[in-house]
Amino acid sequence: MMCSRTRDRICRRGSWLCVVFGAAALSGCAGFSRDGGFDAVAAGAQARLGKEVRWWRSPEERSRSEAQVAELLRGPLSVDDAVQIALLNSPALQASFQELGIAEADLVQAGRLPNPRFTLLHSGADGVYDIEETASVSVLALLTMPYRHAIAARRFVAAQDAAVAEILKLAARTREAYFCALAARESARHLQTEKEAAETGAELARRMRAAGNWSSIDEARERSFFLSAALAWERAQAAATVARENLAALLGVGAQAPELELAQRLPELPSAVEALPSVERTALENRTDLKLMRARIDALAGELKLTKATRFVNVLDAGAVRIRQGAQAEPYQPGYQVSLEVPLFDGGGARARRAEALYGQAVERFEQAAIEARAEVRQAYAHYRALHEIARRQRDEALPLRQSISAEDRKRYQASQISVFDLLADARSEMSAVDEVIQSERDFWIAKSRLDAALVGPVSAAGYAPW
Repeated sequence: MMCSRTRDRICRRGSWLCVVFGAAALSGCAGFSRDGGFDAVAAGAQARLGKEVRWWRSPEERSRSEAQVAELLRGPLSVDDAVQIALLNSPALQASFQELGIAEADLVQAGRLPNPRFTLLHSGADGVYDIEETASVSVLALLTMPYRHAIAARRFVAAQDAAVAEILKLAARTREAYFCALAARESARHLQTEKEAAETGAELARRMRAAGNWSSIDEARERSFFLSAALAWERAQAAATVARENLAALLGVGAQAPELELAQRLPELPSAVEALPSVERTALENRTDLKLMRARIDALAGELKLTKATRFVNVLDAGAVRIRQGAQAEPYQPGYQVSLEVPLFDGGGARARRAEALYGQAVERFEQAAIEARAEVRQAYAHYRALHEIARRQRDEALPLRQSISAEDRKRYQASQISVFDLLADARSEMSAVDEVIQSERDFWIAKSRLDAALVGPVSAAGYAPW
């Protein structure tokens, strides 16, 4: 019958063998993947956006993306074309994909066995030698290797989620820039027509003043309006140029900005707004920023567990030793060496406390982020509904009313009931109403883009306000 001491010794050896074999198995799997983790990122972008994304890891992939971008740039760009070009051609997005490479390198490193360390001590005098040769390995690194690998794996998944978040963010910014550029171009065109009408009125006023039929104040009023219209057109031209350049920068085609050909006009308003009764639940399930925060909480929980498990032991090395003492003909004496840090002054309490604080901080930040996410989605949906109503009433009520007034004034002018200046003033009011429709439609489409973005991630408010 086996004695208890022998059985305990065998169990301890079995435990050590399990640790060694487990670490060896992890090390055997610690290699770089074929896709670098990008296939999951591309699939996530495809599911959310229906667009293709590539990571330029070879000249062939880059050439394929450039050819596809060149093909899309040949015709007028729709908003979907613009998003596709940005996803294929943005250097900033490609730079963010390198985080995947960094995270995978950390994952592979966490799965590699620690290198053994060889130490040689050699001294001698008068033919008497003292030689020590030690080959050791970090036992603590072996014991904690599965935990460190699991933490690195969670960080790698978080890097994939972060890459998807960058893709969604770029797509949302590109949509906004596209609608702004298109609306700015349309607005500049209408303001040019308004400027030409004001110029005609100013010229007529000058002639009537010269003929003695008008006072100087009436002529000055028309000239002042022409100057205001000309300045408004200049500002619109500058705004259109800025909006176009901003879009070109997001598309990664800065040198080709003047040749960018956009659609003829903004898309038609939908007949009704989309109903989203479970908008908050959808956001909490799909938002990438909350997924990233959950992944960070999981990683910190793993680190906290590891820190508490190793708080008293920070260094533990073990290895085989052979020693020769005496003359060169003396044989080596085998043995072993164990290096252990004695927790005399630092028992690891500070490290454990820091890990607990980081974990608690991450949990509280997630709670706040979830509250803000709900509020952001509610606000985005409210803006979406309100701006649809505003744009619809501008298009279906305000503009037709202004057009009917202009039509009646044209009849009155033909009947010599009003002057040509009254007719020009009505024409200017009608053109202003058209410009208001353009701006309200632009605001709606940007609000729609922001709602779509808020459902999957945080929305940046930089550069544009919905009201």
